[in-house]
Amino acid sequence: MSNEPYLVNLALKLAAGLETLPHAELEKHRSFILSQQQPDGGFTGREGDSDLYYTGFAVRSLGILGGLEKQDADNISRFLKQFVLEKLSTIDLLSWLYCALIVQASGGEDLLATAPDNWNTRISLNLERLRTTDGGYAKSEQGALGSTYHSFLVVLIYQLIGLDVPDPNDLIQFLYDRQRDDGGFVEISPMKRSGTNPTAAAVATLIILNAMDEELKSDVSDFLKQVKSSEGGYQANTRIPFADGLSTFTGLLTALDLELFSLIEHDQTLKFMTEWLEFPIGGFRGASWDEQADVEYTFYGLGVLALLASCPEK
Repeated sequence: MSNEPYLVNLALKLAAGLETLPHAELEKHRSFILSQQQPDGGFTGREGDSDLYYTGFAVRSLGILGGLEKQDADNISRFLKQFVLEKLSTIDLLSWLYCALIVQASGGEDLLATAPDNWNTRISLNLERLRTTDGGYAKSEQGALGSTYHSFLVVLIYQLIGLDVPDPNDLIQFLYDRQRDDGGFVEISPMKRSGTNPTAAAVATLIILNAMDEELKSDVSDFLKQVKSSEGGYQANTRIPFADGLSTFTGLLTALDLELFSLIEHDQTLKFMTEWLEFPIGGFRGASWDEQADVEYTFYGLGVLALLASCPEK
């Protein structure tokens, strides 16, 4: 299993890509993200109060845009201190851990400095309560079926807390069982039609677990060709007739992770992102019909720009 956290490597890759782009073009996105910060130091989505999920995307975006200012890091620390690690859901736990990592890397405080010595073991015990008989991880303890996406999140958490995933071969087999004849992967076992995002989650997890091979790579390549949109982005699946920002990011990232460079149409994808999803004043929307930007889709938008800028074949 890879020793370097996947999210850290991804952040470095995205930051390097963005460094090649005009500063003024990126600064408007930083301003948009900071405009979503609330008085408690967290970030909001499109409405409501601060939320760990959106705070995670805001902090990840600020991280790849050059890092956090000291005051920003202090404000985010104040927000993160409201939470008890062992009570967080999988997705919120991942957001918290990664935010804490970025805060510390930006010169802020170490939010785990006062945690008990066995804090990561205790988190592991909680995660294993989500393990299902099919070898994957469910969204909650009540879940009977493993989720491709939540299994990916659990693996990312294990990397961030410095522990190996227990019984990795069972998880690998779980993922192999989620593959379908179209070459992609599904979210849960009853599903028959693959999706771009579960496929990306499965591929990333298999890469982390050193379980990708050439046959799987070829299968995924065939699937990605099916969900590539004439607009230049990627569709969530073959039945959805339009591309979106999330699927475009995960589809492009999967193609790059597997070195499927022939699938990447640089100019067409860039046009889709900048003409259809990017707001001139900053921020990205989710799809062409969307009317509002948010910090999550702004991360995906920045991610696509960064991946395209670092793509070896344009």
